[in-house]
Amino acid sequence: MRQMRSIFIGIDGGFAPWVGALIKDIKQPILLVTPVGREEETVTRLSRVGFDNTLGYLNGSFDAWKDAGKEMDILESISAKILETRIAAENAAVFDVRKPGEYLSEHIVDASSTPLDFLNDHISEFPKDRPFYVHCAGGYRSVIAASILKARGFHNVVDVAGGYGAIKNTKIEKTAYVCPTTL
Repeated sequence: MRQMRSIFIGIDGGFAPWVGALIKDIKQPILLVTPVGREEETVTRLSRVGFDNTLGYLNGSFDAWKDAGKEMDILESISAKILETRIAAENAAVFDVRKPGEYLSEHIVDASSTPLDFLNDHISEFPKDRPFYVHCAGGYRSVIAASILKARGFHNVVDVAGGYGAIKNTKIEKTAYVCPTTL
């Protein structure tokens, strides 16, 4: 039996553009797990960006999968405050999945720039032998990145809830802010 690996791209963010950017084969068969009542909307939004090979959707959404006792995985998510303590205690590896301009404008010192758009180009940079942390600006893109990494066998990925917006309110060492219009 072929093992299937799912990825998460939330319907309430930049759903269709991220599907188009991250799933290269528009003929890729897609089975949807959508919020109850949003199944048709999801199929329509996929179709608008060329994905017409939707096989269907899971009736009852993720709860139906869980209630059936099917295999599932979870994503550990921590606050920026907890990241602050882990950086100090364990010299934590941090990956910033924001766009290059966002990273250049301001970022955590020593964090690697691994933009979600080009995550596949950075796969070899993620450690398999210890926990590592991913963040974006607010939490949407980092969860997508984490789901892709988990699908590729990186089960030691930890999401930073609230992203850089929350990190800015910590004492984590950051680069000086540079206005994006000057970059």
